[in-house]
Amino acid sequence: MTTLGNRLRELRKEKGLYQKDLASLLDITIRGYQVYEEDKNYPILDKIIFLADYYNVSLDYLCGRSDKRERE
Repeated sequence: MTTLGNRLRELRKEKGLYQKDLASLLDITIRGYQVYEEDKNYPILDKIIFLADYYNVSLDYLCGRSDKRERE
């Protein structure tokens, strides 16, 4: 099963971004973002929604519940 961290890493790399770029967007430390990609911690709901909107993917896709990227 695909995890949130895997999806975050995949989407970030597709856009050619660095972890520091996402940390800045989320107003958190770089280490704070790294633990998301490592699946050691999870963003709070408003940050997950922000990331889904930012990447233009569904929440289910971002969280690994679906392989369908499109939002309905």
